[in-house]
Amino acid sequence: MFETLGSLTASPWIYAVVAVSVVLDVFLPVLPSGVLVITAAAAAAAAGAAGPVAVPEQVPDILALLVIATTASVLGDMAAFRLARRGGARLDRAIARSRRLTRAHDRLGTALARGGGALVVIARFAPAGRSVVSLGAGKTHRKATEFLPWSVLAGMAWAGYSVALGYFGTQWLGTQWLGTAVSVVALFAAGALAAFLVRRPASPAAASAA
Repeated sequence: MFETLGSLTASPWIYAVVAVSVVLDVFLPVLPSGVLVITAAAAAAAAGAAGPVAVPEQVPDILALLVIATTASVLGDMAAFRLARRGGARLDRAIARSRRLTRAHDRLGTALARGGGALVVIARFAPAGRSVVSLGAGKTHRKATEFLPWSVLAGMAWAGYSVALGYFGTQWLGTQWLGTAVSVVALFAAGALAAFLVRRPASPAAASAA
């Protein structure tokens, strides 16, 4: 898989592929958007280490990659938010059948009402957490002005972490494939920790303050 992704980073289409993948993985969490971002950043680090003469023209630019990943993350969040906000009987039934979505709705509504949208940022790293939070914010009819700033912060944190993993991991380890592999493991580890934090019940003190 890494070889296939590696060849993609040499194409000018890498930015479009990253953008589409990041936008759509709010609806299809199985898309490897994080792996794509890491691989592109690792390719940039490996090319830079080879010296300026050896750097191909199509190697991804780190700043452009960061901006595109962040923007696509926010666009995907807001698309899911708007879809859920408009509602619909089918969506209502799907959410009602999911205890995970229902619990997330309750926690998110309380968190945003207190101005503590850190849950949005944490959930961005959890598997399917972005989907749950974005749909939950729309379904509970939170205001866009409440959700959008936290979505931007979440997108920046996730994109910055993914880009940094791929870029600095490859620089430190000295090999693109090893840097990419270790960075992907670190991304999954962050996702596991985020999933634990999202699922953890609120403390009695927090519940009484709600």
